[in-house]
Amino acid sequence: MDKEHPPSVEALQAGDREAYAQMVELYSPKIYRLALRMVDDPLEAEDVLQETFLNAFRAIQKFEGRSSLSTWLYRIATNQALMHLRKQSPTLFSVDEPIPNLDDPDQRYEIVDWCCLPEEEFMTTETQAQLKEAIQELSPALKTVFILRDLHHLTTRETAQVLDITESAVKTRLLRARLHLREALSSYFSERLKEPDNG
Repeated sequence: MDKEHPPSVEALQAGDREAYAQMVELYSPKIYRLALRMVDDPLEAEDVLQETFLNAFRAIQKFEGRSSLSTWLYRIATNQALMHLRKQSPTLFSVDEPIPNLDDPDQRYEIVDWCCLPEEEFMTTETQAQLKEAIQELSPALKTVFILRDLHHLTTRETAQVLDITESAVKTRLLRARLHLREALSSYFSERLKEPDNG
């Protein structure tokens, strides 16, 4: 059986153990990375991973193939991760954060244009840590969309299917997430841009 391609839904629904093993082996790394980015804790991420496949096994008969198998698994994993986040911080689940008014002179948002930074700047350990911290400070609703779209590279349609929201809602949340991250990181990047070139 080809381990590089997803098993057939028919085989999974027939209880084929090899198909189940193939699904777990193929998707575990992606699901774990998603969970870790969501809950920011390796042990919690392991729990999310296990719960995702347990729930997938239990629900496979109900899977109708309206989305891809990977999108369906992402949806289960995302729901499990959000459940873990709710237990940690039940008051953080507002999805209607206002978008900062960048034209309002009373709102002092210093938004640095990231395009001016050299590509290697984004590869430094320090910058990655700053970005990770800023992502974790997003609300769960915004963080989920940002992780799915910008880190796991799902399409807008796939993200909408995972979260069971409209594509318009995906775009709105992604805009809000990116603006929040720009605001959170602008001070850090401003300092980096001001540093003299020692080369």
